[in-house]
Amino acid sequence: MSPILLFIFVIGYFLLLLGVAYYTSRNATNESFFIGNRSSNWMLVAFGMIGTSLSGVTFVSVPGTVGNLSGAGYQGFGYFQVVLGYIFGYAAIAFILIPIYYKLRLTSIYHYLEQRFGKEAYKTGALFFILSRTAGATARLFLVINVLQIFILDQMGVPFIATTALILLMILLYTFEGGVKTIVYTDMLQTSFMLIGLVICLVYILSTMDLSMTSAFSIMNEKGLTRLFNYDINSKSYFLKNLLGGAVIAIAMTGLDQEMMQKNISVSNMKDSQKNIMTFTITMVIVNLLFLFLGGLLYLYMLDKGALYDGKQLLFQGKNVIGDDLFPTIALFHLPPAIGIIFIIALISALFPSADGALTALTSTFCIDILGIRRKEGLSEAAQKKTRIFVHLSFAIIFLVCIMIFKWIDNKSIIGIILDLAGYTYGPLLGLFGFGILTKRRLASGYRVTAICLIAPALCYILSKNAATWFNGYSIGFEMLLINGLLTFLGLFMISTKES
Repeated sequence: MSPILLFIFVIGYFLLLLGVAYYTSRNATNESFFIGNRSSNWMLVAFGMIGTSLSGVTFVSVPGTVGNLSGAGYQGFGYFQVVLGYIFGYAAIAFILIPIYYKLRLTSIYHYLEQRFGKEAYKTGALFFILSRTAGATARLFLVINVLQIFILDQMGVPFIATTALILLMILLYTFEGGVKTIVYTDMLQTSFMLIGLVICLVYILSTMDLSMTSAFSIMNEKGLTRLFNYDINSKSYFLKNLLGGAVIAIAMTGLDQEMMQKNISVSNMKDSQKNIMTFTITMVIVNLLFLFLGGLLYLYMLDKGALYDGKQLLFQGKNVIGDDLFPTIALFHLPPAIGIIFIIALISALFPSADGALTALTSTFCIDILGIRRKEGLSEAAQKKTRIFVHLSFAIIFLVCIMIFKWIDNKSIIGIILDLAGYTYGPLLGLFGFGILTKRRLASGYRVTAICLIAPALCYILSKNAATWFNGYSIGFEMLLINGLLTFLGLFMISTKES
């Protein structure tokens, strides 16, 4: 398929987003940028959040893990163990965190930490969000940009750094004015394209192989591609680790994440925001299951075409296409051009929600929580806007640098990296919020809070590297996030005092 033709579709798609942005950002203010004037429709938010949560990682990386015995550590439908854990985490967000955020009428969720513990805890929480979201968003962006680079831009002679800069420029252009007000609509549009692409690819491959979903599942089961629960307690993917890990990942990466909660608190009232979370939960479970089914189907398709699979490699025409390379390789080289175009549109639909919301949320957090522009008396709307634009541009440059670092590292399955990073960076947020909600103790002013939040991840890193030696072969998986949160909680308890 012509890379120029695919690139034309990418540009056309971007122009569509730009049109939506222009329409939704008319008469936009700083209030529109930060929280959408608290007037977002909960159904649009719920639907758009699917695209933000799934991103290109789910679209490309999750199907590739189905037959992978190494790398991210999954096999078969093992990732669904984590998804089942999400259900409990999202329920906690809906019925514990959302009421707190609405009661306090927060613009930034980290204002809760200020009201509960003071300025140092507040700034620490905001800084850890900035670190967490920057790492996670750029890892997701790298995955999709790398696919576009390998399958389109390399053939046009465009260097990776130019591709990255162009994508970031596109995102900047359509989020520049409207912020959350625009993103609620663009995410809804992008989620639609992504899910339509998923369904079309599923239906086409099933039709080509003359299989029903039932018969395809039976064949996958015979080949060991549908294994769900892992009962090896020493394994990173042991089912209880993944269930518990999934719950705390959902709480930390959604409920304690300004990007995700920024959209939720833009809904006009608490009950609609709770409806948003629970609707989003049900849809997320179904969509992840479909992506895993697609992954099994892709392996069956390649085996039917003569690929050789030994559990570690899927060799086809001399190339190993296991992991993140599987879906793009099949869609762009082994399916009709029309399906390839649909795949590219769906892929970039998965790309933009993982970046536009992150840029907006990081800009909001830095402006509101670190610089405090909303609190400075005499700072005009125009001056606030000037600061916001500068911060927005600065984060785009930071994104560029981080993506280049991921390019240097590279990995066949980026989802493992993202979840490992989350274990280290979101753990202190989990400990801070948990300590605030579950105790009535106070923290003295000073930077001991920040020190605790830095020490806990360092201890977790040492523990992770030595767990197998210290604990008779036990490997730490997604429970790292919980361990990190607990260490932070204990550290905060040690420096706290009883409420007077």
